[in-house]
Amino acid sequence: MGWLSAENIVAVLTAVLGIVAAFAVVWYERRVPRRRRIGYRVQMDTPIGSDNRSGQGQANIRLGLFNDLPDMSDATLVLLRIENDGAESITDTDYTSNGLTAVFTERIVRGVAVTQPDAEHLMDHFAPPGAMRHSDSTIYLPRVPLNRGQHYKLLVLLTSGGVGCHVRVTGGIRDGAVMPNRSTTVDDTPPLFSRPARWITILLTLCVTALAIIIVVRRNVPPPIGCATGKLTVIGSTAFAPVAREIAEKYESDCPDSKITVNPHGSNEGIQELAEAGGESASGSSPAVIAVYDGSKPDGYLQMTGERVAVSAFALVVNDQVSTGNLTIDQIRRIYRGDVLNWNQVGGPDLPVLLVSRDANSGTRDLFRRRILDGVGEPALTSLNCEHRNSPQDRVVRCELDSTERVLRTVAKLPGAIGYSELQAAVMSKGLHTLRINGQESSIEAIGASTYPFTEVEYAYTYGRPPAGSLTSSFLNYLTRGSGQDVMKAYGHLPCYSPEGFKRCQQ
Repeated sequence: MGWLSAENIVAVLTAVLGIVAAFAVVWYERRVPRRRRIGYRVQMDTPIGSDNRSGQGQANIRLGLFNDLPDMSDATLVLLRIENDGAESITDTDYTSNGLTAVFTERIVRGVAVTQPDAEHLMDHFAPPGAMRHSDSTIYLPRVPLNRGQHYKLLVLLTSGGVGCHVRVTGGIRDGAVMPNRSTTVDDTPPLFSRPARWITILLTLCVTALAIIIVVRRNVPPPIGCATGKLTVIGSTAFAPVAREIAEKYESDCPDSKITVNPHGSNEGIQELAEAGGESASGSSPAVIAVYDGSKPDGYLQMTGERVAVSAFALVVNDQVSTGNLTIDQIRRIYRGDVLNWNQVGGPDLPVLLVSRDANSGTRDLFRRRILDGVGEPALTSLNCEHRNSPQDRVVRCELDSTERVLRTVAKLPGAIGYSELQAAVMSKGLHTLRINGQESSIEAIGASTYPFTEVEYAYTYGRPPAGSLTSSFLNYLTRGSGQDVMKAYGHLPCYSPEGFKRCQQ
């Protein structure tokens, strides 16, 4: 999923938003503006009498004719704008009622004047007797035709109510409606763009800006020195697999044009797969494959080139129902010779010993044979389920599994089970615990001092020397000398190219 980058996501969202906006505009043009619409808004509502009911400021000083009019102490003036803010003109036949009705709640209409300096012909519709009249709080308006964008205003003198009382205009329009508009100052025109149009413009601007910033930043920040492109496969040791996977993910993050697959099936099988890949490669060139092996490779693989990676610690693990916390080398050998069949023979509980081992492809099994069993092999396979003997004649219960993860899960499940694995994976598992060997606890310090016996140098093998600048060469350098060292330390391994690990790896 290399396409799933930040700039691609922003680009796709911007494109989608643009397409949606385009269709929305077409829909809006075809659907919404075709409706007839009359809008109204109060552009002025002010007191002119001495009775200031709104509570804002002091009472107005009444001058001129207002002083001579009776009952003007609570008078107010309202400027009401009636406008065609739809997309179509409105004729007198488009009204479904006798006209419009303007209601001034809680106030009495005392007088009204119509103003429209830009369309004097509209005044003819108000001229006939009875065309416009008022009663109490209501003004009855005639059927006034309005072209698109045209308007007229009513200047209304009112009493018996304060400033701010509700004003409402009603009426029927064929295929349309009469709606209130947001009030603006006197003679202001409606905004050029609607609120949805403004939001779409803002969102598109933000998306395009974000996309431009991401592209500029990405172009100005080159990949780290030493990055390579292409594909690589890491095989071999299952014990080292968690470390290899995390380092591969970090490399891909630092070098986005690379693809590294970690697919371990055991050290011995990894070496064989590497040999087969090298034999099938064109002109005997080094394939993009790295095999991690627990220790140095077996004899007979002359084409293999090895790179020391780290000193790894391994551990014996037992089910938590086995209370034993320490075994001597001699006790371990007796257990794996079949001389100890019950844990009570070595100071443990009354539980049968179940040997959970690795298969023949395992480098960990070979290491256990060399480092702990003094070169003597384990007993023969006697169990398929790790719990019962295949035959009554078998003395021990011993099964073989194909990965470190399966060994740990099985030991944690079966009371009396014992197995071996890479140390950090064992420490992270539940239902089992590690054993001290000859009283020695595994640690980075113990590994460096060579006091803990169950350790080995991990090697990374390639078929021949990988070409300079290749992904194989770059990843090996990243693994052994780059950021891979921090990951190995976090998993309890001692990097060979660290100051404390260099001498240990040469032994």
